Amino acid sequence: MKNTLKVQRAILDLTQDDLAKAIGVSRQTINSIEKNRYVPSTVLALKLSNVFKIAVNDFFTLEEGD
Repeated sequence: MKNTLKVQRAILDLTQDDLAKAIGVSRQTINSIEKNRYVPSTVLALKLSNVFKIAVNDFFTLEEGD
């Protein structure tokens, strides 16, 4: 799965730490999601969706083999 989380963060001028605090996770979790090393849970994806005010599938997309 790939994502546009880093781009969306930049649009809102949020640091990884800002975003992490807003959704109750560590900065390392945000970093891992952005680098596609961690696939967020449904709850976490929905929290991200609320912060960015966009649908989950607008920043997470499946890749072949997912």
